[in-house]
Amino acid sequence: MASHHRQSSGTSRKKVQVSFVIRDEVERCHRSGVNALQFDQSLNRLYSAGRDSIIRIWNTKNTKDPYFQSMEHHTDWVNDVVLCCGGRTLISASSDTTVKVWNAHKGFCMSTLRTHKDYVKALAYAKDKEQVASAGLDRAIFLWDVNTLTALTASNNTVTTSSLNGNKDSIYSLAMNQPGTVIVSGSTEKVLRVWDPRTCQKLMKLKGHSDNVKALVLNRDGTQCLSGSSDGTVRLWSLGQQRCVATIRVHDEGVWALQANENFTTVYSGGRDRRVWATDIRNTESRSLICEERAPVLKLELVQGEQPSLWVATTDSSIKNWPIKSKPMRMSGDYDNDHDPIPTSATPDFTIRGGASIRQYHVLNDKRYVLTKDTDNVVALYDVLTARKAEDLGQVDFESEIKKKLKVVYIPNWFSVDLKTGMLTVHLEETDCFAAWVSAKEVGMGQSNDGLDPKSRFNSYVNFGGLLLQALLEHWPRTHTYDVSENGEVNGAITEGEKRGGNPYFSVPGHTPVIFSELGGRTLFRLLCRDAGGDQEQMLLNETVPSWVVDITVDKNIPKFNKIPFFLQPHSSSGIKSLKKDRLSANDVLQVRKVIEHVYEKVMGQGSDAGSQTAGGNNSNSQEKSETEKEEDIASIAEEKVELLCNDQVLDPTMDLRTVKHFIWKQGGDLTLHYRPINIGK
Repeated sequence: MASHHRQSSGTSRKKVQVSFVIRDEVERCHRSGVNALQFDQSLNRLYSAGRDSIIRIWNTKNTKDPYFQSMEHHTDWVNDVVLCCGGRTLISASSDTTVKVWNAHKGFCMSTLRTHKDYVKALAYAKDKEQVASAGLDRAIFLWDVNTLTALTASNNTVTTSSLNGNKDSIYSLAMNQPGTVIVSGSTEKVLRVWDPRTCQKLMKLKGHSDNVKALVLNRDGTQCLSGSSDGTVRLWSLGQQRCVATIRVHDEGVWALQANENFTTVYSGGRDRRVWATDIRNTESRSLICEERAPVLKLELVQGEQPSLWVATTDSSIKNWPIKSKPMRMSGDYDNDHDPIPTSATPDFTIRGGASIRQYHVLNDKRYVLTKDTDNVVALYDVLTARKAEDLGQVDFESEIKKKLKVVYIPNWFSVDLKTGMLTVHLEETDCFAAWVSAKEVGMGQSNDGLDPKSRFNSYVNFGGLLLQALLEHWPRTHTYDVSENGEVNGAITEGEKRGGNPYFSVPGHTPVIFSELGGRTLFRLLCRDAGGDQEQMLLNETVPSWVVDITVDKNIPKFNKIPFFLQPHSSSGIKSLKKDRLSANDVLQVRKVIEHVYEKVMGQGSDAGSQTAGGNNSNSQEKSETEKEEDIASIAEEKVELLCNDQVLDPTMDLRTVKHFIWKQGGDLTLHYRPINIGK
């Protein structure tokens, strides 16, 4: 069953969102758990990948600083990796629905396979045939020829793949023997399904587990299989007899990782109970405890040779190498029930430390800063607008920091956050990205004719979402403004400053990953902010950037203000007779002082002589004043003469209408404001 698949990244009709990750330029430590390991013995290189979306290479000869390089292209958890072609090629599977092919020695992504329609959870490798299989939550298994994959280029990327069908549930584990004659899958269906990858024919279905099958290992000739399950057991299956021939019960909880030695005489198992056991496959009652980890075990990688060892990856993001000591295995009956078994090693030979991952966040109500707390209980403040960490607050109380930073200001939600990778990922969607207009003065941004600020009385407002999109795409040449002559030529030499896109206030770090994806779906394109000027990046951006983003970054169109309807009435204590109820409408960022001014000038008919009053009747002085100063004079007089109330609460003139509605009105229906003169008797 061959299916041809064109690996294009053109946008579909689905809505496109823009996301970015706030992070350090080089993320040297894994965060949120390590899902996959591969070891290249000839180069002493360990490849590891996990939930922060980054694949890392470690030089295991350098005990002081083993970090060697990061391989970045995925946008979600990396669930599995396999090393092929004698260590030259690495294949990775991710929850971003892609399988990627990497040059393992140089650390760059050569191609992306987009055949899967859901999370890709597992890979299997037939070394003798250079064949890789991938599977995941879309229930499909695809077989790939590695030599074909390594020949793919950006322009020639049509792939032929065979598929194995028949799985009823999401696949979590996969195994193939080295000659590529048998493939086995494990799923939430609790059964093992077996195929012949050469003919794509189903061979058998093996029942016995009572929960998800999370790990599988086949022996070389494909006659025996080991499976680890969330039911806490490891089972040994005879494929010839089509049945389970032994059940290994060494774990108290789910088994998530398995490895077997070359001769298929010992199985190593680990999982939720944090213990790693070695069990004799020929006599499953004989076993020894290799080590006890501090966190649940997600993956094992066996290193065979003169000094065999196990690399163990856990949910706390650390990776440890434990020696396998050739102590005789003990029978299960030898253990005293009152005493825990003693591990053969108390300490690992090598530890690659993991980093903390963000577990909690709170968007402050200025809708610019996000307070976070990580697995080390460290609280930090992030600035979403400039994509930077603003402050490390240390191990302080999270809830009291939230209270301390609370401001009585209401700004609409204009972004969302997720912590899936253990870092802050911020998402911008068309529906609410431009909701946050704020006073430029209050956020420390001077006035500017950058095309984002309306040239009206509101030119002192800036739009958070618009400014941020401009900063994220400031290196994309389409966003740059040049001085172009009538015949289309650029006038004069262009300096770096002249061709800069972005906004006049701030930039985001060049290493910020920017991701375009279908809303709630697959990634279309990921790039680093600073690389938007590259030839291939420009081509893909032209294909991918949605029109609502082009509108603000290329065409410099101003987002619309949000309108707020309200009624203006005299207060019952004002002695002013109630007029007919007029329904007014204004921008939601309009300050109360502007409404006071309106009441003073238009409703009470006062403001016309304000300029001369303030100048003490000296008109020559008055003429020298700017329009702004005149406006300020009128405003200050108006505030002395009139006050505005909502729900009988006198309003602060600096508050804006949306804050009044959110904190004081606090109900449905149109906002109602009341006015009354101050010191009416004087």
